Amino acid sequence: MKRFALNATALLPLVLAAAAACAAPAAPAAAPTTFAGADKDGRIRTQLAARDFATISSELNAKIDRLPLREGDRFRAGQTLVSFDCALFSAQLHKAEASSGAALKVLAVNKRLAELNSVSKLEIEQAEAKAKESAAEADYMRSTVSKCSIAAPFSGRVTKRLAMAHEFVTPGKPLLEIVDSSDLELQMIVPSRWLARIKPGTSFTVLVDELNQSFPAKVSRIGAKIDPISQAISITGKIEGSQAALLPGMSGWASFPDK
Repeated sequence: MKRFALNATALLPLVLAAAAACAAPAAPAAAPTTFAGADKDGRIRTQLAARDFATISSELNAKIDRLPLREGDRFRAGQTLVSFDCALFSAQLHKAEASSGAALKVLAVNKRLAELNSVSKLEIEQAEAKAKESAAEADYMRSTVSKCSIAAPFSGRVTKRLAMAHEFVTPGKPLLEIVDSSDLELQMIVPSRWLARIKPGTSFTVLVDELNQSFPAKVSRIGAKIDPISQAISITGKIEGSQAALLPGMSGWASFPDK
């Protein structure tokens, strides 16, 4: 009993100190004074991104006949980017069209015979079904042949070539990555409190690091939701005028007016 009492007495100051620490209110965390995406001058980090871009893929089991463009090459909307060797599909289309024509002739003859009561109603129905089946097969082959070349959906440049001419490809195989470098947007994240002074149409300037040159720009869109954790919102802008030197992926600093 005496040994236990001594140990309890020795522990008493520690217990009291722990209780005091628990009872003391925690010191409030210091509020951040600067936004994570801004520098000491209040500028916001931004990046140029293409508004239109795509990965061109094959829809056929076929051999590439021509793939003339390489990385960096320019093209116009509607220009052929890829063409396939479709001799087999073209032959199948001719066969399907011939079968469809023959089925229509048989149907026409049977209808004439039906007027003379020389064929049964069943024979007419069978001829009509055959004509529809042949027409559907011809339509399918026309659709297949229409995929033997791929046209550019917009004007732009090739950013990556993923296949070679004379290579056999399967459906879904990526062939080219393309981008419209003439229509670029500025993407950035700003504090949500800036919405009091930033609206669509607000002018600002952007310093592009790669060119060490400043360009005038305007806000084109404001994000639809504020992030509840960072209290930030996305802003999209557009550099004014046509600037051929700008490329997707370039980055820089956006400076907004104070008022």
